[in-house]
Amino acid sequence: MRTILSSTSGAFRAGLLAILVSLSGVAENWPGFRGPGGQGVSAEENLPLTWSLTTNLAWRIQVPGTGWSSPIVWDDRVFVSAASPDGTSCHLVCVKADTGDIVWNRQVFSQDPPRKLAENSHATPTPVTDGTLVYAAFNGGRIVAVDWKGNVLWSWRDPQFVSKHGLSASPVLYDDLLIMPFDGNGPTDVNNIGYLTAWDGAFIAALDKRTGQEKWRGKRGLSRQAHVTPMLSEVNGKAQLISGAGDVVQGFDPQSGKLLWSVQSRGEGVVPAIVCGQGLVFTSSGYGTPTLRAIRPDGRGEVTATHIAWESRVNVPLMPSCVYAGRLLFCLKESGVASCLEAETGQVVWVERLGGAYGASPVLAEGQLYCLAEDGSTVVIGADRTFRILARNPLEGLCKASPAIARGRIFIRSENSLFCIRNAQGK
Repeated sequence: MRTILSSTSGAFRAGLLAILVSLSGVAENWPGFRGPGGQGVSAEENLPLTWSLTTNLAWRIQVPGTGWSSPIVWDDRVFVSAASPDGTSCHLVCVKADTGDIVWNRQVFSQDPPRKLAENSHATPTPVTDGTLVYAAFNGGRIVAVDWKGNVLWSWRDPQFVSKHGLSASPVLYDDLLIMPFDGNGPTDVNNIGYLTAWDGAFIAALDKRTGQEKWRGKRGLSRQAHVTPMLSEVNGKAQLISGAGDVVQGFDPQSGKLLWSVQSRGEGVVPAIVCGQGLVFTSSGYGTPTLRAIRPDGRGEVTATHIAWESRVNVPLMPSCVYAGRLLFCLKESGVASCLEAETGQVVWVERLGGAYGASPVLAEGQLYCLAEDGSTVVIGADRTFRILARNPLEGLCKASPAIARGRIFIRSENSLFCIRNAQGK
């Protein structure tokens, strides 16, 4: 599957319509992290506005194992990755979307558990699928390809990668390539190398999705810890892979791995995914010096001095990814402060407090933002210039995985459960 956000005359086509048109009819699926186009935007309609443990809950199942990867959906199947609590056993689970029945639960490999933060998991990267195979990455850097019956077709692990915090970025697909960033540190590096101290071994790799053979490797230069899922886009009629690391944002040719441009960034432990709109890419850097930036992606070489359209250091998310919609940029901080900005200029439209703590990224459908809090409640707000809370929907369990929306349903993963939310009337 090739998922891109198109552009014309050196700029991205503005608005959600461009995203959906580029998907050529697969918008009802949710094939990877943040859905079709990787923007956290769904074309689904007739979704429930309100739900609870007793209302508009189609099913709930216990997920075997633990993990903070988001569910993905293709046709009548939902896939989630998981690991045993001690991290020794890594699994991929296939679930029927209609009923919640587990079709299969496969151990894809066993391992000596790599290190991670206590708050992270051994199965945080979200899988991605092209409708034929499912590709899943796990803490430590191993990637597996699994067919629809749960058979492992290939497994790849780069021996030169570890992560102080645990791997959290997710893979993406481009044509016949599976692309994954590895912004951590080397196996002999300890403590703050790659965290407070830049590391020269960070890279982004492209694998042949059919065989797992490495096709190219893009170097970061000096970089630090990051967990940023890459974004595929199109600039001036050519495909581009935009990838954020600990202290740099880069544009690559996705077919060859050639570095096209680079912008120096700020912060440590960068998490939020990149968002595109109005000819700009929006990045939210991490801890230390949080900075929200808008970058023009049409440069060549080192373009820090020339291609930053605007930046802000106020109300910058450290974990949740932003959402672009209707020429506006919506952001959500971990502390529950939500903000709306003019995407073109960075001018603040509104700033409001939702309450609660947030690790998951908001998702958009039907002009509504679904903001999943760590306590399992979802605050639904209007995605427009007037701040409106439309609903507060309680569930239970610790929630850090971002929701998925597909086929009239909202899928929410907690620490131990997978929930399917749907209008009870099926409308």
